Amino acid sequence: MAFQQTFQALSDPTRREILTLLKRGPLAAGDIVAHFDSSGATISHHLSVLRQAGLVDASRRGKFIYYELNLSVLEELMAWIAALQGGTSS
Repeated sequence: MAFQQTFQALSDPTRREILTLLKRGPLAAGDIVAHFDSSGATISHHLSVLRQAGLVDASRRGKFIYYELNLSVLEELMAWIAALQGGTSS
């Protein structure tokens, strides 16, 4: 995993809020946009950054695109942080 890309994606409060929304389960892009005062294009950009970082997956269902958390990337990040906390000194 590219941690730089992951941390960059997590650095934006809107993207963190999108991840919080997706905690409850997959959502259609329009449902995500409805939670924000930003334009659809702006939220689409945020979703693209999250996808590129591997934090969310997207799948087309009919004419809608649904987004959901990619827990494997989050688990890898958490494992790395846990290793830092409990790491041994050289």
